[in-house]
Amino acid sequence: MKRIKVLKSVLVSNKQRAQENRQQFDRMNSLVINIIASPGAGKTSVIERIVEYFKKKRKILVIEGDIRGQIDSKRLAKLGVDVIQINTVTACHLDAFMTAQVLPKIDKKYNLILIENVGNLVCPAEFEIGEDYKLAILSTPEGDDKPMKYPLLFHLAKVVVINKCDLLPYVDFRKNQAKKNILRENSKARIFEVSAKTGDGFGKFCSFLEKELNAKEKKG
Repeated sequence: MKRIKVLKSVLVSNKQRAQENRQQFDRMNSLVINIIASPGAGKTSVIERIVEYFKKKRKILVIEGDIRGQIDSKRLAKLGVDVIQINTVTACHLDAFMTAQVLPKIDKKYNLILIENVGNLVCPAEFEIGEDYKLAILSTPEGDDKPMKYPLLFHLAKVVVINKCDLLPYVDFRKNQAKKNILRENSKARIFEVSAKTGDGFGKFCSFLEKELNAKEKKG
């Protein structure tokens, strides 16, 4: 049997490319957030709320990652923000090289770049794409045990948004237990409880993002 030598791991080369992406984002002085969640957790709905809050205050770009189609891109474009679509075809996540391919299309400076990753709690957490940080969304119908079952994402995410809190009376989700599970994986995680459907909790969450934007702009 022939042996195959692996000279450089995929993650190492991806990390190098992610650092190059990050340098370009930093030159634009953009706050870049990699949004990761399961399918149906409400990634696009959360982005809509963020856009509605900031679109009159900041220049926003959304980079939309999907295996195929442009359903969410068209939905977000109706809000009057710029959107770039990445179709991964078969890949279950965005990587730094896919993200690099859209960088030449960014011909403006944006204060905030929101990257909606492919719906998946596993692979997207492993691949850096040049973001400032990862934001994980956990929806209440998924159950409070997901941070224990998929620890890497919650270990790496700076921010965790618990979405669909309007459904708490109807689903088996222990909010306090979910927070304990998140903090067990990442004691520094910032946790926000929201409902993208009703808008509850977004005032506090967007105030946090505004402070993050202000800090990024001061560094520039």
